[in-house]
Amino acid sequence: MSVDGWNTVLVLGGIRSGKSEFAESLVADAPTVRYVATAADASADDAEWAARLAAHRARRPETWSTEETAADPRRLADVIAAAAPNETLLVDDLGGWVTVLLDPAHQPADDTATIAELAAAVRSCAARLVLVSPEVGLSLVPTTPLGRAFTDALGAANRAVADACDAVVLVVAGQPAWLKPTPARAASVPAQAGPAPAGPAVNGAAVAAEPAALPEVLTPTPPPPAAPPAEPATAWAAPTMALPMVATGLVIQPGMELPMPDEYAGPQAIERLATLDVPGAGLGALERVVGFAAATQGTPTPAPWGSVRVLLLHGDHAGGASAGTVTGESARRARQARAGEGALARLAAECGASLQVVAAPAAAPMEDEPALSGEQVEAALREGWRLAEQAADAGVRLLVLAACGAGTEAAAAAVLAATAGAEPPAVLGRVLTDAGEIDDAAWMKRCAAVRDALHRTRRSPRGAKDVLAELGGGDIAIATGVLLGATARRVPVMLDGPVGLAAGMVSRDLAGQARHWCLLADHGGDPAARLAADVLGLTPLLDVRLDLGEGANALAALPLLRSVLALAATLPTRPSLTAGASGRQEPEPGEDEEEDEREFVEPEPAGPGPTTTEPDGQPVDPSGRRAG
Repeated sequence: MSVDGWNTVLVLGGIRSGKSEFAESLVADAPTVRYVATAADASADDAEWAARLAAHRARRPETWSTEETAADPRRLADVIAAAAPNETLLVDDLGGWVTVLLDPAHQPADDTATIAELAAAVRSCAARLVLVSPEVGLSLVPTTPLGRAFTDALGAANRAVADACDAVVLVVAGQPAWLKPTPARAASVPAQAGPAPAGPAVNGAAVAAEPAALPEVLTPTPPPPAAPPAEPATAWAAPTMALPMVATGLVIQPGMELPMPDEYAGPQAIERLATLDVPGAGLGALERVVGFAAATQGTPTPAPWGSVRVLLLHGDHAGGASAGTVTGESARRARQARAGEGALARLAAECGASLQVVAAPAAAPMEDEPALSGEQVEAALREGWRLAEQAADAGVRLLVLAACGAGTEAAAAAVLAATAGAEPPAVLGRVLTDAGEIDDAAWMKRCAAVRDALHRTRRSPRGAKDVLAELGGGDIAIATGVLLGATARRVPVMLDGPVGLAAGMVSRDLAGQARHWCLLADHGGDPAARLAADVLGLTPLLDVRLDLGEGANALAALPLLRSVLALAATLPTRPSLTAGASGRQEPEPGEDEEEDEREFVEPEPAGPGPTTTEPDGQPVDPSGRRAG
């Protein structure tokens, strides 16, 4: 769940501090969340408390399920202990749990033992877990026995749970302060792998040494310590180059003004290449990668990309778009990547790149209905922006977009048809079976799905968000957010395949600057990638026609591109460029300076014509012929 390795987190905060909204933003990336409500229902005469509970319920997405534990406070520990590793739990909050625990209906009870059971359940929890609790220890000691009992019990619960959690954050006036740094606990984090010299650990188990260590596999991550505002409805009036990355306050809209690469550094880097001491004619077509790196780094001598992160977007498309794909194949690929296995993970390991698998919302059949709702599109765009923000904060210098969903090719073809006027059959690649045979029937089903989707939306707007909602789906929407967020943070993105390039097409209406931060290593022979690259003005650096899956082709080319940048940064200038105009070396500081004051002598002319302009002393015939 965290790029730093935590699996459980306690969110503390005062009344109306924004702690619940912050906790909800931590699990916003999860496909499903089990919301554990601990407070008892409001009484009939407490309308204000009923309104608070209703507001909490209204904020929960439809994909979340709710579980009540108010009837039995001991049941909370059982729910947490029984949660599966693939689940995400949000407990809100421990204040309500302590209130029920102290209720006379549950007395006599061993409060200390119950709190200890809860802490033990949190410590052993295999699921991703976020707990919310009020911090009341900063106020005066209550004047009533019941108030003192509540604060004492809640303080004991907070201390015990904080000790059991991997991370603790205190939210004050909407601003989070991380109290407990994240320890490295690979054994407790599902699908977490970290490279180590003696062999990395994957899911807590040692892995034998291989030619290259497993890539650093990152689990879905919470937002960095930049808190949401106190009120979710707060929106920014206009976009800027430093938009805050919060769960609810970011406004992504057409016409955003984002930064451009340095317009001078790129040409200067290309000119500098002509002066390098290379034995041959130079870097050829790969000069472009030097110019791109120079422009995006803002220096004529760019450095090879050190920290690289691969974002693998996993989101399936239902209906005819996925015709010909094996059921569950994309999920298997995503599991492989999380375990540090498969082509993408192995190539990431060879490049020393970290790998993060991102679950995108599944898209509905676009031929029958919109692929996503408007709210889902907004959430996916913000999620992509947040992923780019997290990468930039972690020091990542290059992002690689990858995808492994079913039906992505058809969704990209539909986006190209809507944004570039392409004909779906011309941009839909052939469908291959597991045996490597061409499946024409599946290809025709995909073409028909795209055709029907375009017919259904023929009168719909063609704005960026409209295209994502009607045709694009969750993976393309998140990829679009990644491009925008990376542009805002000046992080270049390497595209490789239809999803990333379709996102580039959509991003033009939101921020035209985004395409200038994109690099295309190879189109892989994909017709959609070829057309989108042509429209975006992205010339592939290579043409080796690899077909290893979206993202893998870019990683295969990355070592070569790094080598080119290393040469451009370290090779010296040719010795001949340091010599004088006559070809000899520059004089030493002590040489006679009179050489610079020598009398100028006109050189003898070369080629046909007289060798002098002086008369030769012979008579000249008036006819123009020489006499004699």
